[in-house]
Amino acid sequence: MEVQRELSEIIRLGIKDPRIHPMTSVVSVEVTPDLKYCKAYISVLGDEEAGKATIQGLKSAEGYVRRELARRINLRNTPELKFILDQSIEYGVTMSKLIDQVTKDLHSRGDHETEGEEEEIE
Repeated sequence: MEVQRELSEIIRLGIKDPRIHPMTSVVSVEVTPDLKYCKAYISVLGDEEAGKATIQGLKSAEGYVRRELARRINLRNTPELKFILDQSIEYGVTMSKLIDQVTKDLHSRGDHETEGEEEEIE
């Protein structure tokens, strides 16, 4: 968890690469038990191109990120980083919007039907 927090801060404040989207977050981090490898799942609130550009920017800054991570966290080894684009948050936002739209459509159709039914009941 500490690796995730520090990685987020390094990406947010330390890297000045214009390819890295300002709305980038570290969703989760998997570090191997021997601390040699770290998979960082990155979410970018933007289009697919912004996501790809962000991952490219992070890959080019890997050396800097590893040095910063080593400086901030006292680990036996500084893990080799692998940045993976995670679209699950964006997918969830899209699905939520679709569900809201369907609910709104059903609700607007349902109101008309309900008004008619109420008149018949009375």
